[in-house]
Amino acid sequence: MSGRIVAGRYQLATVIGQGGMGQVWTAYDQRLDRRVAVKLLRPDRMAGADDAEELRRRFVRECRVTAQVDHPGLVTVHDAGSDDDDLYLVMQYCEGADLADHLAEHDPYPWQWSVAVAAQLCAVLSAVHAVPIVHRDLKPRNVMVKPDGTVTVLDLGVATVLDNDTTRLTHTGSPIGSPAYMAPEQAMGGAVGPYTDLYALGVLLHELLSGNVPFAGSTALGVLHRHLYEPPLPVRQLRPEVPEQLEAIVLRLLSKDPQQRPATAQEVYESLAPLLPGRGMPSGPLDPTRPFLRPHAPWPDRATTPPAQVVQPAPAQPDVAEAVDEVKRLLGEGRITQAVDILGGILPAAAAKHGENSPVVRTLRKQYAATLMDDGQYRRALPELRRLADERAAESGAADPASLRFRYEAAQCLEQLGEPAAALAEYRALLPYFENRYANSDLELPLEVRRRIGHLLLALGDRPAAHDTLARLLFDAERLHGPNHPFPGEVRRTLHWLGQVRG
Repeated sequence: MSGRIVAGRYQLATVIGQGGMGQVWTAYDQRLDRRVAVKLLRPDRMAGADDAEELRRRFVRECRVTAQVDHPGLVTVHDAGSDDDDLYLVMQYCEGADLADHLAEHDPYPWQWSVAVAAQLCAVLSAVHAVPIVHRDLKPRNVMVKPDGTVTVLDLGVATVLDNDTTRLTHTGSPIGSPAYMAPEQAMGGAVGPYTDLYALGVLLHELLSGNVPFAGSTALGVLHRHLYEPPLPVRQLRPEVPEQLEAIVLRLLSKDPQQRPATAQEVYESLAPLLPGRGMPSGPLDPTRPFLRPHAPWPDRATTPPAQVVQPAPAQPDVAEAVDEVKRLLGEGRITQAVDILGGILPAAAAKHGENSPVVRTLRKQYAATLMDDGQYRRALPELRRLADERAAESGAADPASLRFRYEAAQCLEQLGEPAAALAEYRALLPYFENRYANSDLELPLEVRRRIGHLLLALGDRPAAHDTLARLLFDAERLHGPNHPFPGEVRRTLHWLGQVRG
């Protein structure tokens, strides 16, 4: 396949990585005269034939979201799309060795090096989580060590697609992802968040310090079982020279309960900082000595508050109707970000022409909120959805179906933004309305809301309440679907993990 030109532009040269679902090539960008890395993925190897098209759409969307992250420790995404039967991702080409090879070449790995790698990864995760994105597949093969010693994280968009809320198993029934680095809640199909990546960071740090992952096994299910039930071996039992403070950080990261792990990557960085080489403190975020005084430290403002989205003003539109037609065309072509910008640009003009509460403007705002969600811009979608929900409730009452749907989507945004307590409160408030509305018809939505409530309770550390919620859900789901349906099966697995149900 060497010499193949992907997307009419990228000429493949040499395979530099290969797995069950695709290959990574060095390639030549004929248009810009530069070397790049091209990852080719086969949708038919990741999902059933019926899911391949949905996987393609999700792949492009997630790569677009990934491209919003701007950090020197994250590989730059240049392009993404599909070519013949392959999905392709074009990335910055990085010289150096992946972390797995780097570890193999230095045995034992100096603990000071381990701290430096982990601190740099914390800086990357801090920026990634602020978008918000959860990597979901952090492991040594997805980390590059460059010649200057800096660390670069790979495969952010791809990992987000391969492990998501709706597709947890391949068509062969094998778990998606890397079992050796998979957090317990991820293995159980529960709510994932920044805490999930922090668990993987703990596995990686344990491996750097000890030479092996904390939980190994001959089968994927065996490995996942050990993640769920066995405590990790403290690294000082293997390497007494490792500082006690570093061992404590690793054990916190590997807590089974997400609530027992550090709250943020920023917190982990600050715990590691005293173990790093001597450093100075810059005067502020614009101090040009910062990269030398605190190499790769997270920016304090980005660690807690993501930067505001910068939206380029939409080009002047001769007519709202023409702009709407253009948005439809762009959405049909999958160009969601441009469609978002046009919708945001024409809303003020449409409101001035037709009135803020006119049907035209209301329809545009619904489309704007839906498109923001489809583009993964949950922080911008949330206030739009809340406003739409409040307006419908004021007009038609709190039980208005459209208002409830907007509130449900707003709760999904809260969940995606890593605000489990707020999402839980909203789902709980919605549940009585959904149960009443669907009492004599479709029970799928109330069951799904109850499942989300159970997983959010688990993420918040309230195991008894999570068990009670999921046990009652299992009874109702089995009565509706039968015991062999995937939905009750998933609930049953979570209950087994909680240790309250015996097989």
